[in-house]
This record gives sequence, structure tokens and C-alpha cells, in this order.
Amino acid sequence: MSRIGRKPIQLPAGVEVINNNNVVTVKGPLGQLQKALPREIEIKVEDNQVVVTRHNDEKTQRSLHGLTRTLIANMVEGVTKGYSKTLELVGVGYRATKQGNNVVLNIGYSNPVNITPPQGIELEVPAPNRIVVKGIDKEAVGSTAANIRAVREPEPYKGKGIKYDTERVRRKVGKTGK
Repeated sequence: MSRIGRKPIQLPAGVEVINNNNVVTVKGPLGQLQKALPREIEIKVEDNQVVVTRHNDEKTQRSLHGLTRTLIANMVEGVTKGYSKTLELVGVGYRATKQGNNVVLNIGYSNPVNITPPQGIELEVPAPNRIVVKGIDKEAVGSTAANIRAVREPEPYKGKGIKYDTERVRRKVGKTGK
């Protein structure tokens, strides 16, 4: 039995979970999330907690058991606390500026790069070399941060580019001349 899948999800005050034929809606103080989950897994909301169970021990159901519980737990945490990822711009003259909802990146290309966040995602620029991606959907926050990083990934020789604040860039030794 899945150790993660067995644990019930405790619902904090102000969070409501509605299960309608395995389409789970989670409402909380920061907003509302909805996700269609696999029909093979049974989801029950009872006395301020969510319990996820499976019908048998087939391989597909075993693999979906822990996944379904984690997806619901991430939705509950998203509507209560939210998620954020921080990106750093490393390089001489690399900077980000906020214009309305958009962020404009000057990162060594001939033209500035304009980043428009998807709905439900907020971009903040606390410093010219930092970008904070915030939202209630963990998947959307991670995807948006990865798309911004992909504009100019960090290179291994000088370490220039856009990287996560927790990321360590493995540096390589450059060419030596005779």
C-alpha cells in the first residue's frame, strides 16, 4: 500500500473540497482550483479531511494512488499559502523591469524580451536582477518559471544567464592557449 496515498489530507480552516465524479474543486482564501483526477481512485471528503483509496492492487492503481493524494494536497496548499519561485539574472547588464503585468528582460539579445504571464500567475521584480513568480497552481508556477529560464539558460563557462535562486551552475574550465 502506498505510504503517501494512505495519509489523509487535513483541511485548514476556510478550505472547502468538492468532489464531483472525480473532478475535484478546492476553494480557499487565495482562490479556487479545479482538476480532473483519475476515475480508478476513490476520493472521499469526511469530517475536515480528504481520504484517497484505491479499489485493488493493480499496477496502474498503485501508481495513481500516491499521485492523486499529492495533487489534492498541492491544491489545498496552493489555495491557503500559494507557491513562488525566484529566478536570478546573472551577467553584466542583464536586468528585468516590470511594465504593467509584463516583465521586460534585457539579457544580451539585440532586442528586449517581453514576458507575459498566464492567467493566475503574478510576476514581481524586487530587484533588477531578480524575478519572483507567484501563484496558487504549483504546476503553472513551475512551468512559467521554466519558460522564463529557457529564454537564456545559464552557460557553464562564465555562468551568465537566468537561473533559479537555489540552482548551482557547474562551471567548466575554459580553453588554455600556448
